[in-house]
Amino acid sequence: MSKEFKSYSMELAGRTLRVDIGRVAAQANGAAFMHYGDTTVLSTATASDKPRDGIDFFPLSVEYEEKMYAVGKMPGGFNKREGKASENAILTSRVIDRPMRPLFPKDYRNDVTLNNLVMSVDPDCSPELTAMLGSAIATAISDIPFDGPCATTQIGMVGGFFVVNPNEEQMAVSDLKLTVASTRDKVIMIEAGANEIPDEKMIEAIYKADSVNKEIIAFIDKIVAEVGKEKHSYTAFVIPEELTAAIKEIVPPQEMEVAVFTDEKQVREENIKAITQRLEAAFADKEEWIPLLGEAIYQYQKKTVRKMILKDQKRPDGRAMNQIRTLAAETDIIPRVHGSAMFTRGQTQICNIVTLAPLAEAQKIDGLNLLETTKRYIHQYNFPSYSVGETRPSRGPGRREIGHGALAERALIPVLPTPEDFPYAIRSVSETFESNGSTSMASTCSSCMALMAAGVPIKKMVAGISCGLVTGDSDDDYVLLTDIQGLEDFFGDMDFKVTGTDAGITAIQMDIKIHGLTKDIVKGAIARCHEARNFIMDTCMKPCISEPRKELSPYAPKISQIQISPSKIGDVVGKQGKTINKIIEDTGVKIDISEEGLVSVAGTDQTMIDKAIDIIRGITIEIEAGMIMRGSVVRMLEFGAFVELAPGKDGMVHISKLSDKRVEKVEDVVKIGDEVTVKVLKVDPVKGRIDLSMKPSDLE
Repeated sequence: MSKEFKSYSMELAGRTLRVDIGRVAAQANGAAFMHYGDTTVLSTATASDKPRDGIDFFPLSVEYEEKMYAVGKMPGGFNKREGKASENAILTSRVIDRPMRPLFPKDYRNDVTLNNLVMSVDPDCSPELTAMLGSAIATAISDIPFDGPCATTQIGMVGGFFVVNPNEEQMAVSDLKLTVASTRDKVIMIEAGANEIPDEKMIEAIYKADSVNKEIIAFIDKIVAEVGKEKHSYTAFVIPEELTAAIKEIVPPQEMEVAVFTDEKQVREENIKAITQRLEAAFADKEEWIPLLGEAIYQYQKKTVRKMILKDQKRPDGRAMNQIRTLAAETDIIPRVHGSAMFTRGQTQICNIVTLAPLAEAQKIDGLNLLETTKRYIHQYNFPSYSVGETRPSRGPGRREIGHGALAERALIPVLPTPEDFPYAIRSVSETFESNGSTSMASTCSSCMALMAAGVPIKKMVAGISCGLVTGDSDDDYVLLTDIQGLEDFFGDMDFKVTGTDAGITAIQMDIKIHGLTKDIVKGAIARCHEARNFIMDTCMKPCISEPRKELSPYAPKISQIQISPSKIGDVVGKQGKTINKIIEDTGVKIDISEEGLVSVAGTDQTMIDKAIDIIRGITIEIEAGMIMRGSVVRMLEFGAFVELAPGKDGMVHISKLSDKRVEKVEDVVKIGDEVTVKVLKVDPVKGRIDLSMKPSDLE
C-alpha cells in the first residue's frame, strides 16, 4: 500500500510549489520532498544524538547534489558516475549555509547535515532555489533546534522590470541575478551579480524579494504547525562562570584592551599568545579548565573588541569608523605573463595574473543548466597558509576559495568586452600573499588592474570593499565599519561585500552572524561601500593604471578572425581533417571554427596568422571568371600546367596561355612549386573545371 503523507502547496511567481512531508526519507530528522513546477529536490536535515567532542564551533555541513539524470544526461568520464561537486553545487551549498547557520543555537555542537538531492530539473523553476527552500522547511519541521524558518527568493531584471524567480532563459539575459534570504522580520543573506545597478534600484530589488519571502514563511509556518516535531534538548557548550571570573582576575579588561589594540596582526597574536601561556600556568592544577581555555580567551577578546567599538567608538587599529587602511597598487610585477597587478590594503595583499587564450580554451561545463555549457572568463582564488603565517599542506581549493573566486568573477563580468570585440578566453588568478580581512575585495581590485595591464578592453574600472557591523541591545544600537580587518570580521556581526563601478553595483555578498539586518543597516552598508570603492579607484587604482593598454603583451597570443559560410566549413577541415591540419603544420597557428562559420586563427607570429587567413580565404572563396589570384604550380603536362589556387581547387593554364609569346615546352616557363599570378578565364559550373591564364596581357 502507498504510504500516507501530507502535501502542501502555494503559488509562487506563477508556478506551483508543492511540499510532500512524510512521503520519503522517514529516518532523517526532517525531510521535505520539494516540487517546484517539474523541478524535484529531496531536502533532508539530520543531526547527531550527541555533540562532537573537542570542538569549539557548530559542525554544520550543507550538500547540494547534482544528478545528471535530472536533465536526461549521462555523466562524462570513464566511470559514468557523478564525481566531486561542481563549482555551481559548491556555490549553492554556500548560499544555503549562510542564512541557515546563524539561526542554530550558538552553543549547539551536534553535527548537522543538510542534504539536497536534485532529481529533476524544470528550466522554468530553479533547482537551486528549490533546494534553499527545502533545507529551510526540512530543518523547521525537524526536532533540531532552529530559530527559523527562513525563506529565499531570486530576483532578475529584464528590460528594466523586476522578475521574481526568473527561469533559465530570463536569467540568461537578466541585468540582475539577486538571491535574498529573510527571516520573518529581517533580511539575513544577500548574494548578487549585476550589470551596474544603481544603489537605489538594488535596495528596491532586495526588499521586493523580502516581501515575497514573508509570504513563503507564512506558508512554512502552516506546515510546521501541522507536522513540525518538538525540538530536542541538547548539551550546551558553555564556559563556566568561575573560569571567566578567574581569567579576568589575572588579565583585567584594561590589559586585554591593550593586547588587542594594534594595527599589526602579528603583534596582537603575540600578545594573546603571552596571555594564554600565563593563564595555562595559572590553571595548571585545574585540568578541567584547560580544554575550555582557548574558547574562553576567544570570548573575552570578542567582548573586549565589541565593547571598544560599540561603546568607546574605537577600532582595534585606531582607524575612524569610515576609514580605509593604507592602499598601494602596482602593475607588471611578474615578467612574461600576459598581465599582472598587485593590490595592497593594510595587511591584505593580492597579486593577480591574467592569461589570454583562444576561445576554444574556454572552460567546458557539464552541469544541469543546459544553456550554460562553456565559461569564457574564469577567476580563480588561492589562499596559501603562509598568507596568514600558518603551515599546512596544500590540498587544492576549498569551498571558501571557490566562493571568493566566484565573487570576484561576478564583479568583473559586466565590464568585460564581448567575444566579438575581444575573441579571447580569459583566466584571472588571484594569489593571496598576505591576508588580514576581505581578500576577495582585494582580488576584485587587483584583477581589474591586471586585466587592464593585459590590454583587455574592459568598459569601466571596478573596485570592491567590505563593510562590517557591531550591534548592541536594540535595532538602533549599531556601528558600521568600513574596510573590516580580520579581527573585526571574527568578532563582528556582518561582512557586507560590494563591488562596482562609479555608476553602479556589479556584485554583492553578505554574510552575517545575527538573525538579520534592518533596512537602515542595509542602506547604510551599501552607501558606505559606494563611497569607499570610489575612493579606492580615485586615490589608488587610477594613479597606477587608468585605462586598458592599447597593445597586448608580446607573449600573449594574437588572434585574427574571418567569417565564412557554414557550408564551407567542411572544405576548410578537409577529409579526415587533412586540409586544416596541413594549414596548421605549415603556419604553426591554432584554428578554431564555430558552427556559425566564425574562424579564429591564433598564434604569436602575425605573418603566419595572415598566411593562414589567406589560405582559408582561398579555400572558401567562390572562384569566378575575371578574378586575379595567386597559386602554386603542382603538376605539369605537355599541354599545360595545373595551379593550386586553394587546397582542393586546381585550375589549368593551357600552354598557349603561359605567355604572350609562343611557348615550345611548359617547363620553359614554369616548374613545379613556382608561385604564379593567374587570371580566371572560365569556370565550368557542372564539372568544376577552371581555365586560367598567365599571359601578361590578360593580367593587365
